[in-house]
Amino acid sequence: MIAAVVLAAGASTRFGSPKQAILLEPILERVRSSHAIGDIVVVLGAHDVESTARSVHCPEWQRGPGASLRCGLGALGDEARAAVVVLADGPSLDPRAIDRVVAAWRESGSERVAATYAGIRLHPLLLARNAWTDVPDEGLRDLPADLVPCDDLDPPGDVDFADDSS
Repeated sequence: MIAAVVLAAGASTRFGSPKQAILLEPILERVRSSHAIGDIVVVLGAHDVESTARSVHCPEWQRGPGASLRCGLGALGDEARAAVVVLADGPSLDPRAIDRVVAAWRESGSERVAATYAGIRLHPLLLARNAWTDVPDEGLRDLPADLVPCDDLDPPGDVDFADDSS
C-alpha cells in the first residue's frame, strides 16, 4: 500500500492567517483522485484545522519540514511500503503526477522519487519505507532522488501570500 503524507504544519506567517484552512481540503481532493494512494495522513503543527483525512499533530513542527514528515511517517501503518509527500500549500497538484511518481518507484525501487516540472524538482516526492529513518529536519530537498518529468502537467504551485491563492 502507498500512503500520502500531506504537510500542513507551518505557521503561515507570510499568508497572515492559517492558509491550511483554505488550501487543505482542495489538496486532499487531488490526492484522493490519484489511483495509487491507499491512505492519507495530514500533519498539523502551528494550527489545528479541520480535515476530512486522518491528522496528527507534530509538536516539533518548528524544527522544519523533516520533523513534520517524520511525524507523518510515524503515523502510517506497517502495511505502507512507501509514502508520497505533498504540501498543503500546492493547490495545483495534479493527481497524475502522484501516479507517475508511484509508477516510477514501482519500476525502480529507488529510495526517493520526485516529480520535475521544466527540469525543476518539486512535489510530489515518494519516499520508500527503507528511507523513512533518514529524514533530516530541513527536509529532503538536498538528498538525491530519481526524477520523473511532469512537464505536461501544471506544477503544484506554492501559496505563501493571500494574493497567491486567488
